[in-house]
Amino acid sequence: MAAHAQVEVFRVEHVRVLPLGLSAGRPLGLQAEELQMFRRKMTQRDVVHRWEGNPLIRLQDLDFQCADVWSAGVASYQDDIILLVTIEHLAGFQSIHLAGSDEKGRFHVKEEPFIGARRDPLEFGLHESRGVMDARVTLINGVYYIVYLASGEHGFRLGLATTRDFVKVERHGLISEPDTKTGALFPEKIKGRYARLCRPREGNSIWVSYSHDLIYWGDSELLLSPRAGFWDSSRVGAGPPPMKIPQGWLLIYYGVKETQAGPLFRLGAAILSGEDPVKIVSRSNIPILSPREDYERIGDLSNIVFSTGALVKNNNEMDIIYSGADSCICLGSTTVEEIVETCSMSKEEF
Repeated sequence: MAAHAQVEVFRVEHVRVLPLGLSAGRPLGLQAEELQMFRRKMTQRDVVHRWEGNPLIRLQDLDFQCADVWSAGVASYQDDIILLVTIEHLAGFQSIHLAGSDEKGRFHVKEEPFIGARRDPLEFGLHESRGVMDARVTLINGVYYIVYLASGEHGFRLGLATTRDFVKVERHGLISEPDTKTGALFPEKIKGRYARLCRPREGNSIWVSYSHDLIYWGDSELLLSPRAGFWDSSRVGAGPPPMKIPQGWLLIYYGVKETQAGPLFRLGAAILSGEDPVKIVSRSNIPILSPREDYERIGDLSNIVFSTGALVKNNNEMDIIYSGADSCICLGSTTVEEIVETCSMSKEEF
């Protein structure tokens, strides 16, 4: 956060230089004693507590010109935290860029795209001509699988890429039908097959699909739908990839409610059965994070908190990376226990 250089949010006495410019003193560090340095004074407005230094990345913090920044996937790589940030360029198209932090924990976004829009009409061009965005990262057997949203002349589709080191990336193609969004992979196979979440345009619901090879998908089953009269009454979509917890699968999702002022995006949670993810154990009847701060309410798209990345640490504390008003990257924290309790208190309308 270069624009914040005159204000020290935290201080690290001994710096350990890490790959990709990340540091042990970052807000998303894995050491409990360091993590405490970044915890905001807890308020009870939401289950997810905002970091007091938010936003984590703003448009003015970038070292290059662009139109906007939003939606960051997150991965833990060799004890470092890497963000995969969506950048909208001045020309209007989007690409996915890596971001790492310096020795003071300030994140810096690389100007060169990690995943850029393909222009070749014989390969990806027709489906990525308007850009790629919304990366969601899942680690499976030592490989980081990146499901991203491709935007082209024929609508939205899901694309798949992989990396082992966040230096080289391999593109595997498009893995969905047209007009499909919010793709996220489960981190392990279910009943011998890969499992994926997505939201087709029609129905505004989250579905689960299965595959033997990660390219061809089928046996789709409805998972989660909007609920009339609730905070997620208009549409729902997957947030970060599902996370394995003792109670099953923890799903952070976004819900939208149409208001006279426009759509209101908030985050909620659901606990899915570990053996059969379409069986919902519990679901939050209240949002776990709502747009309240100016950086969440004012931007390219107003009144939005939206997440494609989260990490659960060994102590069950969770860091959620989310975008505010599609114009900045923010950090929120909570615990698995808090989310499970919130879902368990909601006994109806799963």
